Amino acid sequence: MLTVKDLLEIKAIDGLKIVAGENGLNKEISIVNIIENPDAFDWLSPNELLLSTGYIYKDNEELQNRIIKEISEINCAGLVIKMKRYFDKIPQNMIDQANKYGLPLLELPFSYTLSKVISIINEKASGRYDLLNRKTLDMHNLFFRITLEGGGIEKISSMLSETINNPIIIVDKDWKLLHYTEHMENKFPLEYCLDLIKNRTVFKREFIGSIPQALSEMKRSIKRIHHIDGMEIKSRILPIVVSKDIYGYIVVWQTVRELNEFDYIILEQASTIMALEMVKAKEIEEVKWRIKNDFFDDLISGKITSNDTLQTLCDLHGLNPNYMYYSIVIHIEPKEVNKNEDIIVGKYRMDNTAKKCEEIIYDSSYKANGEFTCFHRNNRIIILIGKNEDRPSVSISEAKLFATELHDSLVRKVKETSFLIGIGKQYRTIKSLHKSFTEANEVIRLMQQVNEKNEVSHFEDYSVYHLLDSNIKDAALEDFFEKCLGNIYDHDKIHGTGYMTTLENYFINNLNLTETSKAMFIHRNTLIYRIERIKEILNTDLKHSEELLRIQIALKIFRILKKDV
Repeated sequence: MLTVKDLLEIKAIDGLKIVAGENGLNKEISIVNIIENPDAFDWLSPNELLLSTGYIYKDNEELQNRIIKEISEINCAGLVIKMKRYFDKIPQNMIDQANKYGLPLLELPFSYTLSKVISIINEKASGRYDLLNRKTLDMHNLFFRITLEGGGIEKISSMLSETINNPIIIVDKDWKLLHYTEHMENKFPLEYCLDLIKNRTVFKREFIGSIPQALSEMKRSIKRIHHIDGMEIKSRILPIVVSKDIYGYIVVWQTVRELNEFDYIILEQASTIMALEMVKAKEIEEVKWRIKNDFFDDLISGKITSNDTLQTLCDLHGLNPNYMYYSIVIHIEPKEVNKNEDIIVGKYRMDNTAKKCEEIIYDSSYKANGEFTCFHRNNRIIILIGKNEDRPSVSISEAKLFATELHDSLVRKVKETSFLIGIGKQYRTIKSLHKSFTEANEVIRLMQQVNEKNEVSHFEDYSVYHLLDSNIKDAALEDFFEKCLGNIYDHDKIHGTGYMTTLENYFINNLNLTETSKAMFIHRNTLIYRIERIKEILNTDLKHSEELLRIQIALKIFRILKKDV
């Protein structure tokens, strides 16, 4: 074990003199490094002895003080400054700072080169590595045994906290909590300082934003300060990496004791083991998700016909086959589509949008007042809602109210994106759920086709459109329309009168003149004049029920055929 005090007795570097920080003479030296870059603090580790010519801070008192403070907080062994190059003597402010933090500050005679000093010290320190390597191997074997026995991240975190004597927080790549281990001597309890809810973001945006995004800038642990209630809490952050991908981070809540060289080696070992655990967990989850996805796909396509099979699969995936079910489908449409965007990039972007929408939807799932399942396929989110068979059936208005609240929330929280929501009918058993799903998709298709500017609709709202569009040929529809409203359509084409629009609004508002005039923002007398002209052109008084039904059907056909006026 080589200490700073031992350096003063090495004859090969005779003339080395300590000028401050004598309280730290017993600090151990693990390695020697050169610091000539003011941004190198994230790359330093405990017990490093740092050599410098002083060039980077020769004219900057603030930087001089900062360097002493930073390397003492990292628990470096000391700072050696080569004299007569940029300093005739070490500045008093640096001496004061070194004494304040107990950091050994030494003068190196001008005649020595930094590379020669590094060689001499490393040769003296080499015997220490045998002991360190043995301790490191023991910890590696311990971590490896934990993962072989299925201890997982929780057990690794607990062992790591016990070894380095500090609380540990494990987060995923998006900084959402996976696990944490408190330490009994922690004076700043994690539960008081942080929002420790699993799968939720733990740290504030400012803290996360200070962490380098590029792996090349964060190969070793870095120090960051967490501010809370006027307190500064030091943390060390180490990425959990597989190949070149960051899977998460280990955050050491450094409140019990400073980390030493051995602690940093153990942290890197724990990071490697945790990376393996995360890869294993990810693969298991992907297999589970594929099996679950296959079940959902078979369920909404009506491929599961056996009651026994359905019962078994529902039990496995948390659905109740005896509940009454209905489906809601949400169509996602970006307002601006980049036609030159790579297909893979576009799919990745849509998946991220869909996942964000799923999170928003799940936050409102309690309003559905029933069993709730949500997943996405490409640009559509599928929601399955089951209700106890003893409860009353869900009314159309109830389903539309819930879907409307979802729509409003999505529009508010997901910018530059529009949504169409289709709702299928409720069926007595889950075996008929595929019918509700088909209806919800059909509603979205018809909403896009007829362009009535509705954003949330139930299948019953479009049942007439569905009947006309799916069972009657276009030629027959065209003929019916011409016989019923052809004269009005032709009059609009020739004179630009807009009587088709007036007639549509008149029927939408249940033949109520006052409500129609309000909806169209025109004077009531103007509307009366238009209605009278329509009656003249159609040669009808718009009173007989059969005639009214024919006109309503013709107006639906008008939308299906996408006729322009």
